[in-house]
Amino acid sequence: MTVHLQPPLHLRIAAHAELTSLIVMPANVFTIHLKPISSLMGPTHGCAYLFVVIATWRSRRSPAAAKVLAPVPGAGGLLAAHAVSHRR
Repeated sequence: MTVHLQPPLHLRIAAHAELTSLIVMPANVFTIHLKPISSLMGPTHGCAYLFVVIATWRSRRSPAAAKVLAPVPGAGGLLAAHAVSHRR
């Protein structure tokens, strides 16, 4: 039986920030290439990525699949949040 739990709010926010910043960085480079956007998005992506990985590994609710998926760059946070919410 699959139990549908809501992943923690902080994990969902960080996962979306990770993916959004990863989309904005190349879009900025290939279009207008504004230095302030690059300076903001790089550290934002790095912090969101580290937060997702650490939060997933520290959570007692996270199954092993979520802990394996969390370090995947870009979409790992969303995959981990999905794994937490569809825990068996």
